[in-house]
Amino acid sequence: MAVLISLIVSLLVSAVVIYIVSRLNLGLTVSSFTNAFLAAIVIAVVNAVVFWLLGALGLTIGGGFLGFIVLLVIAAVVLMISDRFLPGFTVNGFTGALVAAIAIAVVSWLVTWLLGLLGIVV
Repeated sequence: MAVLISLIVSLLVSAVVIYIVSRLNLGLTVSSFTNAFLAAIVIAVVNAVVFWLLGALGLTIGGGFLGFIVLLVIAAVVLMISDRFLPGFTVNGFTGALVAAIAIAVVSWLVTWLLGLLGIVV
């Protein structure tokens, strides 16, 4: 039961982050919070499939600056793939996806940090 609650809280935090980034006009738009929640689910599934495929192909992602760049490009591609599955979720090209991926990472870090200060672990 704790795993299910943790999953729901994590998806809600991701939906809030996606919704905030959408309102900042940083490369993606979401029509409503419901679509942001659905986008969080789709992004999580697509991300899992992409990383599973990379692992099945034997590709590993190193650390450091080069690893960060590779993960950023993968995040942008995941956003662009997820765009195809949801009508209320739009990504504005590859550059928009890169900017949105950076914004999502920064806002997600801030939200997680703030929740950590409040004693809520995500």
